[in-house]
Amino acid sequence: MSKYISRKVTVFHERELPEEGYLVGYAYIIDHLKKETKQLCPIPDVLSICTEKHQKYSTTKWNVFTTRHAPKEGLLNNLIFALKYEGVDLFVIKKLFQYIEKDKVKELINKEPTSQYSRKIWFLYEWLMQKKISVPDLKKGTYVELINTKHQYAGPSINSTRHRIKNNLPGSYNFCPTVRRTKKIEDFIALSLSEKIEDGLQGKSRSLIKRTAAFLLLKDSKASFAIEGENPPNIRARNWSKIIGQAGKNPLSIKEIERLQDVLIGIKKLKHMGIRLEQGFVGEHDIETFEPIPDHISAKADDLDSLLEGLIKSTNLLVNSDYNPVLAAATIAFGFNFIHPLSDGNGRIHRYLIHHLLIAMGFTKREMIFPVSAAILDRIGEYQEVLEAHSSPRLDLIEWEATENHNVRVLNETIDLYRYYDATRQAEFLFECVNDTIESIIPRELDFLEKYDKMKNYIDAIISMPDTKVDLLIKFLNQNEGRLSKNKRLKDFEELTSKEIKAIEDHFAMIFID
Repeated sequence: MSKYISRKVTVFHERELPEEGYLVGYAYIIDHLKKETKQLCPIPDVLSICTEKHQKYSTTKWNVFTTRHAPKEGLLNNLIFALKYEGVDLFVIKKLFQYIEKDKVKELINKEPTSQYSRKIWFLYEWLMQKKISVPDLKKGTYVELINTKHQYAGPSINSTRHRIKNNLPGSYNFCPTVRRTKKIEDFIALSLSEKIEDGLQGKSRSLIKRTAAFLLLKDSKASFAIEGENPPNIRARNWSKIIGQAGKNPLSIKEIERLQDVLIGIKKLKHMGIRLEQGFVGEHDIETFEPIPDHISAKADDLDSLLEGLIKSTNLLVNSDYNPVLAAATIAFGFNFIHPLSDGNGRIHRYLIHHLLIAMGFTKREMIFPVSAAILDRIGEYQEVLEAHSSPRLDLIEWEATENHNVRVLNETIDLYRYYDATRQAEFLFECVNDTIESIIPRELDFLEKYDKMKNYIDAIISMPDTKVDLLIKFLNQNEGRLSKNKRLKDFEELTSKEIKAIEDHFAMIFID
């Protein structure tokens, strides 16, 4: 370790190390930037240390390396280590490039022009800083992938002939979250969940599938409102369910986002519809001073054009690729919610975008709506944790003051907080919801409708009643564990005899309960 200077620690940013070690990679860079510039970075979920023991291993929050892996002293050497062992963290890398002199990067390129890590750093500098370094284009050499797929999921590849780099970042300059390759995500991908949807529909009639889809549309719409603490009239929920049913048909654009908000809000329009012109936040106000108490601060209004342009460009990039649809849905939909570009309706449009990506990328087929909001509602506590996992650490990086109208005014540059971040936790959560939907929610609704049809056929065979009353009777029985209450019988079904009611209850128990 004589050639390497780093801080030996047991705790880093309130995160306990598995053993005493030296900060390396992104941990080293973040620590250095904090000391030298007072700049803070969101702390990656997984960091690296080197120890003097001869054992290499990983925990949930740390990769532990031996001294044999330790980089030489210096920021760029630790960046090379990070790119080799940790992946691409665009936010931290950009902060580093804003700190070091461009000539340092140029010196590295001139020293090792064909090294894959020199080329990656060269490409990333020019891409992130939007500045060109005065070195000639490479004329030969094998192309190297920027994203190492051992560490992260790569987007479609675009060759950069100047650097001999395959740019496989999963997004555009103005919006490019990344997702780490984890065992949980790999296990879900291996399940081929899209095919499992098809397997579950095998042998089901087209009529049953269409009815189930219609039922799930309304269920999902109501769940999406419930997540926001709303209980809208049925007509508003039905209107939104129709919009969800159109997901995947219209390409994402600013006009499409504004159209969705218009349908969502209904007749009680906001003072300012569309992309907001003022700062926004999610949270509460102090009960006495009315000062904001934010849980999440939205992107600055002046940054929305760039961020949404990037989000839409990234959407088009991923939709027209073989990137995993669930990863794409997590990246785009949660990214939209973190940007929070509207005064109202962000959460429901965020969940609409999950539908949009899954359908547009062919994950869901045969007109079967994917009731992701219902799955999220079942996991509402985890959902809040996933949102807070992104927002809470970033609150410390945003300087703001209260305004006269009880809003917030952001005082520092924050656009990169919404452009570049790790979306792994959001992706894992969405995979869990998708799996729950396929394993439980869709089969449960299909099963209910099949049993409903059997029950309806039985009732139609023994008595003559309008379909609406038969529907009501089955719903009452289902609500009351197979029994028709005396009150409901006298009020709604006085034409039925006690013998008929007993036979219907017994048959219901045989179909639904036994």
